[in-house]
Amino acid sequence: MNINQYTSILDKLNFKKMFGDDFLLTWEKSYDEILATFTVADALRALRENNISTRIFDSGLGVSLFRDNSTRTRFSFASACNLLGLAVQDLDEGKSQIAHGETVRETANMISFMADVIGIRDDMYIGKGNTYMREVAKAVKEGNKDGNLEQCPTLVNLQCDIDHPTQTMADMNHIIRHFDGIDKLKGKKVAMTWAYSPSYGKPLSVPQGVIGLFTRFGMDVHLAHPEGYEVMPEVEEVAKKNAAASGAQYTKSNSMKDAFEGADIVYPKSWAPFAAMEKRTDLYGNSDFDGIKALEKELLAQNAKHKDWECSEDLMKTTKNGKALYLHCLPADISGISCKEGEVAASVFDRYRVPLYKQASHKPYIIAAMIFLAKIKSPQETFSKLVSRNVMRHFS
Repeated sequence: MNINQYTSILDKLNFKKMFGDDFLLTWEKSYDEILATFTVADALRALRENNISTRIFDSGLGVSLFRDNSTRTRFSFASACNLLGLAVQDLDEGKSQIAHGETVRETANMISFMADVIGIRDDMYIGKGNTYMREVAKAVKEGNKDGNLEQCPTLVNLQCDIDHPTQTMADMNHIIRHFDGIDKLKGKKVAMTWAYSPSYGKPLSVPQGVIGLFTRFGMDVHLAHPEGYEVMPEVEEVAKKNAAASGAQYTKSNSMKDAFEGADIVYPKSWAPFAAMEKRTDLYGNSDFDGIKALEKELLAQNAKHKDWECSEDLMKTTKNGKALYLHCLPADISGISCKEGEVAASVFDRYRVPLYKQASHKPYIIAAMIFLAKIKSPQETFSKLVSRNVMRHFS
């Protein structure tokens, strides 16, 4: 295969700071670093599709810690680690000393003796998840500096209370392929909208991640939600600054119809109000379980007032040429299938099922690229060596 199509792009980008660094928020990375991640992900995918092994590790461990349920991200992390030659070990907090009050510093060091990467999903509580990740990252850096760890594990954010970088980066890579190039994205309208769900407490990290990333590519992002379903104001400020820098527009409204009108891309997804998530965090912190039950009842009733916020066939007809690209991080609440009334009509979801699976398929490569760039100083040289080595991934 011709690896030069990827190495020539990397030659033009400045991503040196990614070596030895973590990946926590997309807006902490430069534009070049974001492009480098996409390029490395595409190169790794091309190598695998051409039956060339991409194992840059002969041994080592990828440690995963999921504080919330996960299917796609859990398996994507395992796939990414395996793609690069790392074994995976999931940390079950209920079966560890964490349940007995072990400190973050001690846990981080004890799981990291032979670990090259730690992936954490901690999205349940506002003000907690991203903070916890940074505490773990700080602890392993200190462990490496003190000589307790011979290597410093890279920390990858698999979803926190602020951002879901592996998801939105995978989404964007899917969009780039769909529209046949990153240069074709400027001026495309994205409808990032709330949608009804019969459940409560869904994280804000996907809509926040979308407005924080998509605005960097000159795309006109329209955030729409019912009154009271606001996202974090500081993330909105990031979106506004990104839009201004890229020559894009960032719009906010309380109308799903306005957001869908003429949109090239639609992303209808339920999330809980920021204020409610803050309240829930406080209630859990005070072990106020009666308060939590009352809040859940209140939020479910609030959601039920907006059952008309569904991605319907009629709404899809109002998008550009009636053929907008439909995105979802999955699993979606499908009306008449997974629930009586939900985020998307069954006919819409079924029509976009194959593109949705393609969207999800980018995540293992995006995660692998984040790890690769943190561990390899010269990706161009390493890719050339992988091709020259020509070790088959499997014997056919």
